Formats: sequence, structure tokens, C-alpha cells
Amino acid sequence: MPPDYKPKMEMEAIRPEVPRIISWNLTARCMLKCSHCYISAGDPQPGELSTEEAKEVIRRIVSLSRPVVILSGGEPTLREDIFEIIRYGTGHGLRMVMGSCGFLIDDAMAGNLKQAGLKKIAISLDSCTPEVHDTFRGMDGAWKKAMKAIRASLSAGLGVQIHTTVTWDNFREVPDIIALGKEMGVTDFQVFFLVPTGRGETMSDVTPEMYETMIREVLTINASGLHIRPTCAPQFIRIAHTMGLPLEEWGRGCIAGRSYCRITPAGEVTPCPYLPISCGNILETSFGEIWYGSRVLQDLRNSDLLKGKCGRCEYRRICGGCRARAYGLRGRGVHEPGPSSGEAADHYLDEEPWCPYVPQVPGRQF
Repeated sequence: MPPDYKPKMEMEAIRPEVPRIISWNLTARCMLKCSHCYISAGDPQPGELSTEEAKEVIRRIVSLSRPVVILSGGEPTLREDIFEIIRYGTGHGLRMVMGSCGFLIDDAMAGNLKQAGLKKIAISLDSCTPEVHDTFRGMDGAWKKAMKAIRASLSAGLGVQIHTTVTWDNFREVPDIIALGKEMGVTDFQVFFLVPTGRGETMSDVTPEMYETMIREVLTINASGLHIRPTCAPQFIRIAHTMGLPLEEWGRGCIAGRSYCRITPAGEVTPCPYLPISCGNILETSFGEIWYGSRVLQDLRNSDLLKGKCGRCEYRRICGGCRARAYGLRGRGVHEPGPSSGEAADHYLDEEPWCPYVPQVPGRQF
């Protein structure tokens, strides 16, 4: 690590991992208008990277590590150079995967993605009922397209994961969505919980108690042989512990800034897609300088800096609370303009506002 990286030794001294997962918003363009979209996707946004700039991003990523790269958007298949970007990343030793609404993915597209080197694709499916899914996604026919994309991707030999965002409208049918995916041959699922950023700022979230109920339910289903990870709800680690489940399968709850980060369509590096604080632009600053030198990323690696009950919680080292939700609900509207323009408001260190747990064992740490 660079010699100027100085962890606070009197607190939790974290030796940073290199990034293991990067979520890369290749574009903000999208044909859908999803209610919860953290990037407010739809129309093109200024500064979207060119093909050559995207290749430079890949070169800068591999100068530091060989992470899994999640190509996302917007809708990444709207980029005319998507196959070229996948081939280039694969050729540089990256495991290239994708998150998509599935709208453009038919048999031909799935075959081309596979041939380019894509290893896995995640398709968003938010209901077993077309009308519920289409309303949430903002376009009639979106459910039918998603189902077609799942089948086409499976047929092409791509690994397939289903993404479901928990809302008031689908809370009770999440197990049914998982069962539907299983019938189609999918065994890998991620259940997302709302984070108030982008268009999601205007949505009403389910209650903290409903979070706890849903997490327990999906962890129980996971134990039946499927692989289901609650996402944007790091308290699932605490719940898994109380259920007696092996924690080795999960790693840490919140990995933002520790082994994970996001790259925006313009090349800005943020701790995660839902925490819109720029830690630097990867085309202007080396990835290593950003990863090791950003004060925000350093803060996120030190659980002794957490505030409120998160800072007192015995699970803070393995859970960490959702830093994006803390930022979005308690520090909404406060952003860091850039890495050298002054310190960001540290609302991202506030206690997780949607966790009902009260610390029980003072001084104990898992």
C-alpha cells in the first residue's frame, strides 16, 4: 500500500483489501423508469465514457486488482460497444458480469453476450404478476421481457441471477418470486432493500420490522439449497448469527469501500452505487491513489468510527450497518463535490436508521 496511507492505530487498524467487486454504471440511458432507480436512469447524462475511455478504465482497474466487474446502468445493453467492452475486460483477466432489466435480451443477444465472455447476468424481477412488475418498472411489457431474458440467458449457458427489490407492493410474494425463478432453473437470487437515493428518495419504504421478517424468511429459504443474499441490509449478518447459520458463507454485511466500490458513467469512484460521494475520478487519478487515499474510504474501513448505536453494537465489525441508508436518511442533500474540495459531511458514519436492534453485550465484538 502507498506509504502515505496511515490508519488510525488507536482505533480499528484495517489493512485494506484490494477491490474484489466493482459495480460499473456504463450508462445512465434506460428504456424503463423504475421507481427506485438510484441513478435516476432514463435520458443520457453528460460525460458518459467513450469506448476508448472505458478501455482505459479497465486498464486502471487491473493495475490494482482483478475484481468481478458488474456492468450496470441504466441499461448496459443500450451501449453499442457493450460486446467490445466485455471482450476487452475478459481479455484483461476480469470476470465480467452484468445487471440488466432484460428488455433487449433475446436468444441472439444472450448468445452474443456469452460469446463476448460474459460469465453471468442478473435480471430484475419484482413480481409474479406482470402488472405489479410493470408498474414498478414504469413500462408495460417489462415483465414479459424479463421472463424472456431469463430463459434466453439460461439457454445460452450464462449464469443467471434474479434481482428483486422489496416494496410494499411485493413484500408478501418474495418467496413466490424465488419459487418462480427456481422453476425456471435459477438458483441464485439477491433480495434488495430500498435505499433513499435517486428516484428512490420519494418512495415509502417497508418498516424495519418488515425488514427483519423478510431477512429471516429469505435466510430460511437459502438454507434449503438456493443461494439468496439480502442486499443493502447488512443486519442480515446479525440475524444469520442468531439463527445459528454459518457466517463464513456471507463475509461482511456492508462491504462498501472495503472490498467493493462503484464507478459512475463519467468515471467517478464512489463507495457503492447508493452512496453518491465521489472519492475521485479514475481517469484523472490512479485507482490505487483513490482506493487507498480517499478519506471517505478510509473512514468506511474503520468500524470504530461508527456513531450512535452502530458504534456500540457488538456486531459492528461484521455488519457495519448500511452506510448509504444512514447517509441518505440523515444527511440527504449533502454531497462531497470532489476529493480535494474539502471534507464531506460524515453522515455516512451515522447509525443505521432502519435497524431496530438494540446492542445487548457491551464490549463484546464478533
